[in-house]
Amino acid sequence: MENRDIVIIGGGPAGMAAAVSAYDSGVKDIVIIDREESLGGILKQCIHNGFGLHKLGRELTGPEYAHTYEAMVKERNIEVLYETTVTSLTEDKVVTAQNTNGIVKIKAKSVILAMGCRERSRGALNTPGTRPAGVYSAGTAQKLMNCMGYNVGKKVVILGSGDIGLIMARRMSLEGAKVEAVCEVMPYSGGLKRNIVQCLEDFGIPLYLSTTVAKIHGKDRVEGVTIGKVDQNRNIIEETKKYIPCDTLLLSVGLIPENELTLGADIPINKITNGANVDENRQTEIEGIFSCGNVLQVHDLVDYVSDEAEIAGKGAAEYVKNGAKCGKTAETKSGNGVRYVLPQRIHTDSGLDVDIFLRVTNPFGKVKYSVTSGNQVLATAIRLKAAPGEMEKITVKADKLSMAKEEIVVSLEEIA
Repeated sequence: MENRDIVIIGGGPAGMAAAVSAYDSGVKDIVIIDREESLGGILKQCIHNGFGLHKLGRELTGPEYAHTYEAMVKERNIEVLYETTVTSLTEDKVVTAQNTNGIVKIKAKSVILAMGCRERSRGALNTPGTRPAGVYSAGTAQKLMNCMGYNVGKKVVILGSGDIGLIMARRMSLEGAKVEAVCEVMPYSGGLKRNIVQCLEDFGIPLYLSTTVAKIHGKDRVEGVTIGKVDQNRNIIEETKKYIPCDTLLLSVGLIPENELTLGADIPINKITNGANVDENRQTEIEGIFSCGNVLQVHDLVDYVSDEAEIAGKGAAEYVKNGAKCGKTAETKSGNGVRYVLPQRIHTDSGLDVDIFLRVTNPFGKVKYSVTSGNQVLATAIRLKAAPGEMEKITVKADKLSMAKEEIVVSLEEIA
């Protein structure tokens, strides 16, 4: 059994940023555990640009963004265990992992969860039809094309308008494939507006809202799909069914935080985010265990992943040095038009400003966000639009937080 100050599970953008932040906050005994042969996580297959504008002030590809943080890790001589899979985490912060050398057991003073997320598979959709070749998750197709050099298809239908699906619509088009349609079961897209414009509209690819794949056709290889409109209960409207010939179906139908280790440590999971409930330092409901990045909440920008990871890294370092933070806390709640709020609890007497992150329930025009506690208005913010696919951030100043009661509510109202 080794003893370490901080163990970080996951070497993607969240894990690397958390490690750098913890190191710079004064804790040097840090180890990152990653199951792959190199750092970077999902960024290594995201060869398109658009990364780093908020965080680094320049536009980078995914591998370039990952390399920037990998260089920071190496500059600080932070230890990394590569090709090592964590198999369990206990409530008292014992990490068990396995690699080619055998079993590794580490007793940590603090643990940061940064395992990222995985794609929802076809099995979770119960789509009727056969099981031919040519059905991929969008991320799998992305890895096959960008990292391994395979051409996955020529005539493509994409189910789901999440950002990975939109980006793959453009990627397939650039490789000479014909993207016949992007279908989205919701009445609005789940991706960023800029991706809808740059990846679909610029390439003349149709987006069908309130539409799903009703059936997959083909025996050895996909031969086509039947799509159809859905009603308010997501039942297919029979008379709207249409057959589209294709040889490939990409699924971009949601991401699931990789929280099996979190559950194994008996850390409570939020039913909406599918991540842990955390405070403003990203500490879970078990002292000394922190969570950040896509394992906590699915982000739309990697820049925000890095921001959040820095908070977790600093929080973990503070815990190692000074123990758990005590004091007055308030629970955060979702009000009108808000799907979820994070963090789920806030220390209101810390003397520090706190950023509250949220997603809305459905698209809105111009809105006013309000953060309230009882009769006190703690913060307001006006945005020209709001969409479920775009995360929102509202800063609450320390002097306002000190006036909060036991509950803080975040809500919105549409304004003219």
